[in-house]
Amino acid sequence: MRITVFAATGGIGRCVLDQAIAAGHEVTAVVRDPSKLPSTVHTVRADLSAVDPAALETAVGGADAVLSGLGPRNARLAGITSAGTRAIVAAMKATGARRIVVVSAAPVSTVPSPDRPNPPRHDPGEGFVMRNVLTPMVKRVLRAHYADLAIMEDVLRASGLDWTSVRPPRLTDKPLTGVYRVAPEQNIRGGALIPRADVAHFMLAAVNDPTTIGHAVGIAT
Repeated sequence: MRITVFAATGGIGRCVLDQAIAAGHEVTAVVRDPSKLPSTVHTVRADLSAVDPAALETAVGGADAVLSGLGPRNARLAGITSAGTRAIVAAMKATGARRIVVVSAAPVSTVPSPDRPNPPRHDPGEGFVMRNVLTPMVKRVLRAHYADLAIMEDVLRASGLDWTSVRPPRLTDKPLTGVYRVAPEQNIRGGALIPRADVAHFMLAAVNDPTTIGHAVGIAT
Protein backbone atom coordinates (compact mmCIF):
# COMPACT_ATOMS: atom_id res chain seq x y z
CA MET A 1 0.00 0.00 0.00
CA ARG A 2 1.21 3.53 -0.77
CA ILE A 3 1.02 5.73 2.32
CA THR A 4 1.84 9.41 2.76
CA VAL A 5 2.68 10.51 6.30
CA PHE A 6 2.49 14.18 7.29
CA ALA A 7 4.48 15.45 10.27
CA ALA A 8 6.56 12.30 10.02
CA THR A 9 9.20 13.53 12.48
CA GLY A 10 6.68 14.30 15.22
CA GLY A 11 5.74 12.00 18.08
CA ILE A 12 2.85 10.12 16.48
CA GLY A 13 3.99 10.77 12.92
CA ARG A 14 7.33 9.07 13.50
CA CYS A 15 5.55 6.06 15.03
CA VAL A 16 3.29 5.86 11.98
CA LEU A 17 6.29 6.12 9.68
CA ASP A 18 8.29 3.41 11.45
CA GLN A 19 5.35 1.02 11.71
CA ALA A 20 4.32 1.54 8.09
CA ILE A 21 7.83 0.86 6.85
CA ALA A 22 8.11 -2.22 9.09
CA ALA A 23 4.84 -3.51 7.61
CA GLY A 24 6.27 -3.24 4.10
CA HIS A 25 4.25 -0.29 2.86
CA GLU A 26 5.60 2.17 0.30
CA VAL A 27 5.89 5.33 2.37
CA THR A 28 6.37 9.00 1.56
CA ALA A 29 7.23 11.20 4.55
CA VAL A 30 6.27 14.87 4.37
CA VAL A 31 8.53 16.91 6.65
CA ARG A 32 10.00 20.38 7.07
CA ASP A 33 13.51 18.98 7.53
CA PRO A 34 14.29 15.72 5.68
CA SER A 35 17.69 15.51 7.41
CA LYS A 36 15.86 14.33 10.54
CA LEU A 37 15.01 11.05 8.80
CA PRO A 38 17.23 8.28 7.45
CA SER A 39 18.30 8.75 3.85
CA THR A 40 16.49 5.51 2.95
CA VAL A 41 13.11 7.14 3.61
CA HIS A 42 11.44 8.78 0.63
CA THR A 43 10.71 12.35 1.71
CA VAL A 44 8.98 15.43 0.37
CA ARG A 45 10.00 18.74 1.93
CA ALA A 46 7.00 20.87 2.86
CA ASP A 47 6.22 23.45 5.51
CA LEU A 48 2.52 23.53 6.28
CA SER A 49 2.84 26.98 7.81
CA ALA A 50 3.82 28.25 4.33
CA VAL A 51 2.09 25.89 1.95
CA ASP A 52 3.43 25.00 -1.51
CA PRO A 53 0.45 23.32 -3.23
CA ALA A 54 2.68 21.67 -5.85
CA ALA A 55 4.78 19.98 -3.16
CA LEU A 56 1.68 18.67 -1.40
CA GLU A 57 0.20 17.34 -4.62
CA THR A 58 3.48 15.56 -5.33
CA ALA A 59 3.34 14.05 -1.84
CA VAL A 60 -0.23 12.73 -1.97
CA GLY A 61 -0.56 11.90 -5.67
CA GLY A 62 -1.13 8.16 -6.05
CA ALA A 63 -1.40 7.55 -2.31
CA ASP A 64 -3.79 4.86 -1.10
CA ALA A 65 -3.96 6.65 2.24
CA VAL A 66 -2.77 9.86 3.85
CA LEU A 67 -2.01 9.81 7.58
CA SER A 68 -1.43 13.04 9.46
CA GLY A 69 0.13 13.56 12.86
CA LEU A 70 0.09 17.30 12.34
CA GLY A 71 0.04 19.52 15.42
CA PRO A 72 1.65 22.73 16.71
CA ARG A 73 5.21 22.56 18.06
CA ASN A 74 4.38 25.40 20.45
CA ALA A 75 1.53 27.72 21.44
CA ARG A 76 2.54 30.34 18.88
CA LEU A 77 1.66 27.92 16.08
CA ALA A 78 -1.92 27.32 17.22
CA GLY A 79 -4.00 27.22 14.06
CA ILE A 80 -1.55 25.25 11.95
CA THR A 81 -3.44 21.98 12.25
CA SER A 82 -6.66 23.19 10.64
CA ALA A 83 -4.82 25.29 8.04
CA GLY A 84 -2.44 22.47 7.21
CA THR A 85 -5.26 19.94 6.99
CA ARG A 86 -7.18 22.26 4.69
CA ALA A 87 -4.12 22.34 2.39
CA ILE A 88 -3.76 18.55 2.53
CA VAL A 89 -7.44 18.11 1.65
CA ALA A 90 -7.05 20.47 -1.32
CA ALA A 91 -4.04 18.50 -2.57
CA MET A 92 -5.91 15.21 -2.19
CA LYS A 93 -8.86 16.53 -4.15
CA ALA A 94 -6.54 17.80 -6.87
CA THR A 95 -4.87 14.40 -7.25
CA GLY A 96 -7.80 12.06 -6.59
CA ALA A 97 -6.51 10.65 -3.28
CA ARG A 98 -9.41 9.81 -0.97
CA ARG A 99 -8.47 8.14 2.32
CA ILE A 100 -7.21 10.31 5.19
CA VAL A 101 -6.70 9.49 8.88
CA VAL A 102 -5.69 12.28 11.27
CA VAL A 103 -4.93 12.79 14.95
CA SER A 104 -7.26 14.97 17.00
CA ALA A 105 -7.77 14.84 20.79
CA ALA A 106 -10.32 13.48 23.26
CA PRO A 107 -11.55 16.88 24.58
CA VAL A 108 -12.57 17.96 21.07
CA SER A 109 -15.77 15.93 21.37
CA THR A 110 -17.29 18.79 23.40
CA VAL A 111 -15.55 21.77 21.78
CA PRO A 112 -17.76 24.00 19.58
CA SER A 113 -16.70 24.97 16.08
CA PRO A 114 -18.18 27.05 13.24
CA ASP A 115 -19.83 24.00 11.63
CA ARG A 116 -20.63 22.32 14.95
CA PRO A 117 -21.65 25.17 17.25
CA ASN A 118 -23.63 23.05 19.72
CA PRO A 119 -21.66 19.92 20.58
CA PRO A 120 -22.72 17.75 23.53
CA ARG A 121 -22.04 19.40 26.88
CA HIS A 122 -20.50 16.17 28.13
CA ASP A 123 -18.96 13.23 26.31
CA PRO A 124 -20.93 10.01 26.97
CA GLY A 125 -17.72 8.07 27.54
CA GLU A 126 -16.43 10.26 30.37
CA GLY A 127 -16.80 9.35 34.03
CA PHE A 128 -17.42 11.83 36.86
CA VAL A 129 -13.81 12.85 37.49
CA MET A 130 -12.91 13.16 33.82
CA ARG A 131 -16.09 15.09 33.03
CA ASN A 132 -16.01 17.50 35.94
CA VAL A 133 -12.33 17.92 36.76
CA LEU A 134 -9.77 16.74 34.23
CA THR A 135 -11.41 17.66 30.91
CA PRO A 136 -12.42 21.21 31.97
CA MET A 137 -8.91 21.84 33.33
CA VAL A 138 -7.17 20.62 30.18
CA LYS A 139 -9.55 22.56 27.94
CA ARG A 140 -8.75 25.80 29.77
CA VAL A 141 -5.01 25.31 29.40
CA LEU A 142 -5.12 24.23 25.74
CA ARG A 143 -8.17 26.19 24.60
CA ALA A 144 -6.62 27.49 21.34
CA HIS A 145 -5.23 24.08 20.40
CA TYR A 146 -8.55 22.27 20.85
CA ALA A 147 -10.44 25.00 19.01
CA ASP A 148 -8.06 24.47 16.11
CA LEU A 149 -8.60 20.71 16.18
CA ALA A 150 -12.37 21.24 16.18
CA ILE A 151 -12.02 23.38 13.05
CA MET A 152 -9.82 20.69 11.51
CA GLU A 153 -12.64 18.20 12.01
CA ASP A 154 -15.01 20.68 10.32
CA VAL A 155 -12.65 20.70 7.34
CA LEU A 156 -12.75 16.92 7.16
CA ARG A 157 -16.53 16.69 7.47
CA ALA A 158 -16.94 19.16 4.60
CA SER A 159 -14.24 17.58 2.44
CA GLY A 160 -16.17 14.74 0.81
CA LEU A 161 -13.14 12.51 1.45
CA ASP A 162 -13.06 9.18 3.27
CA TRP A 163 -11.85 10.56 6.58
CA THR A 164 -11.28 9.34 10.12
CA SER A 165 -10.28 11.51 13.07
CA VAL A 166 -8.63 9.73 16.00
CA ARG A 167 -9.19 11.30 19.43
CA PRO A 168 -6.65 10.09 22.03
CA PRO A 169 -6.38 11.30 25.63
CA ARG A 170 -3.01 12.09 27.22
CA LEU A 171 -0.16 10.63 25.16
CA THR A 172 2.84 8.72 26.51
CA ASP A 173 6.07 7.45 24.98
CA LYS A 174 5.65 3.89 26.23
CA PRO A 175 6.27 1.06 23.73
CA LEU A 176 3.61 -0.33 21.41
CA THR A 177 1.21 -2.73 23.12
CA GLY A 178 -1.42 -3.25 20.43
CA VAL A 179 -3.96 -3.45 23.27
CA TYR A 180 -6.38 -0.53 23.43
CA ARG A 181 -10.07 0.31 23.25
CA VAL A 182 -11.84 2.34 20.57
CA ALA A 183 -15.34 3.77 20.23
CA PRO A 184 -16.93 5.82 17.45
CA GLU A 185 -18.09 9.32 18.36
CA GLN A 186 -17.24 9.10 22.05
CA ASN A 187 -14.31 8.90 24.42
CA ILE A 188 -13.30 5.82 26.36
CA ARG A 189 -14.61 5.47 29.91
CA GLY A 190 -11.68 5.38 32.31
CA GLY A 191 -9.24 5.93 29.46
CA ALA A 192 -6.84 8.68 30.52
CA LEU A 193 -3.66 7.55 28.72
CA ILE A 194 -2.37 5.86 25.59
CA PRO A 195 1.09 5.40 24.04
CA ARG A 196 1.74 7.33 20.84
CA ALA A 197 2.80 4.03 19.28
CA ASP A 198 -0.66 2.56 19.90
CA VAL A 199 -2.36 5.58 18.34
CA ALA A 200 -0.17 5.07 15.27
CA HIS A 201 -1.04 1.36 15.26
CA PHE A 202 -4.75 2.14 15.19
CA MET A 203 -4.34 4.80 12.50
CA LEU A 204 -2.72 2.26 10.20
CA ALA A 205 -5.38 -0.34 11.01
CA ALA A 206 -8.16 2.18 10.38
CA VAL A 207 -7.02 2.75 6.81
CA ASN A 208 -8.63 -0.53 5.76
CA ASP A 209 -11.56 -0.41 8.19
CA PRO A 210 -14.57 1.10 6.39
CA THR A 211 -16.54 1.33 9.66
CA THR A 212 -14.28 4.19 10.77
CA ILE A 213 -14.93 6.32 7.70
CA GLY A 214 -16.74 9.56 8.46
CA HIS A 215 -16.21 9.21 12.21
CA ALA A 216 -14.21 10.68 15.04
CA VAL A 217 -13.01 7.68 17.04
CA GLY A 218 -12.12 7.73 20.72
CA ILE A 219 -9.12 5.61 21.71
CA ALA A 220 -7.43 4.78 25.02
CA THR A 221 -5.86 1.89 26.88
